[in-house]
Amino acid sequence: MDSLTQIVLGAACGEAVLGKKIGNKALLFGAIGGTIPDLDVYVGSLLYGNQIDAMLFHRGFMHSILFSVLAAFLFGWFAFKLYNSGKRRGTTIQKDWISLFFWSLFTHPILDCFTPYGTQLFSPISSYRVALNNIAVVDPIYTIPFLLCMIILMFFKRTSSRRLLWLRLGIGVSSIYLLFTFANKLYMDSIYRKSLNFNNVIYKRYFTQPTIFNNILWYGVAETDSTYYVGYYSLLDNENKFSDFKELPKERALNVNDYRRVNDLAWFSNYYFSIYKIAENEYQYNDLRYPLTSDENSNSSVFRFRLFDENGILNMKPFERNEDNVSDALSALWKRIKGK
Repeated sequence: MDSLTQIVLGAACGEAVLGKKIGNKALLFGAIGGTIPDLDVYVGSLLYGNQIDAMLFHRGFMHSILFSVLAAFLFGWFAFKLYNSGKRRGTTIQKDWISLFFWSLFTHPILDCFTPYGTQLFSPISSYRVALNNIAVVDPIYTIPFLLCMIILMFFKRTSSRRLLWLRLGIGVSSIYLLFTFANKLYMDSIYRKSLNFNNVIYKRYFTQPTIFNNILWYGVAETDSTYYVGYYSLLDNENKFSDFKELPKERALNVNDYRRVNDLAWFSNYYFSIYKIAENEYQYNDLRYPLTSDENSNSSVFRFRLFDENGILNMKPFERNEDNVSDALSALWKRIKGK
């Protein structure tokens, strides 16, 4: 999920492990641990000269269980050496710090698994991307109550029982909401299947996921032999069915036989994608796991970028963001959430 949510979750882990011993410093170190896996965005840029390879590195090994274990020992040892000096000597043990970093590191990719982006939880043993699709990458209803609880507990002494109360409340409320999103996901899958059957769509596979910032409006994609069939449904709709259906062609302007990275990108998108030629030696890649920004433009995917041939090697650069288009898309999203 987004960086703020991971910071809050990491801080909660720090508080749970070391809050009684070191107070608010536990929140700080937990927040640092919760941030570390997402540094793979910068690490990937340093390791790879190719932007596609750098993007694919995100939510890879640094989001795995193995990394959580190995990094917990490394950062736990370092933090203990850093903290255990002067008047603080003997107030904590190295095991405490290893535990703090393990839980703040481990819960990060676990939470990411619930989002549509996908997380290589079992890397490097397996490249399988775990994506349960039950919560958006940014969901204020999950994050804000959790954040408020963490802020409030900071004002109590580290030995106060109220501190533990607010920690439990923050974890409890966010966990209950996460359970709701699971139930909602099962309901949305059922509604989408019925909607596809009602529209006589013969599909090979499908998925549903919430749109950004909420768990009310959902987006569904079904794959047929020649197209993708996409639609929306809000819990506030008058009828219990997906609507606003649009057919998107399976456009493949680039071939995996010509460029190995085409197959890498297809894997990244769980093979829900299209590639359009937009200029000489330049192509647009649309990741269809995410909605369109405009209903009138079937090529206006939220997650898209330009592909180009760089001396026989496929590379990419992001599309320039049009702030007016973003504003219009968010306005349309809010209007659609309210139902029809």
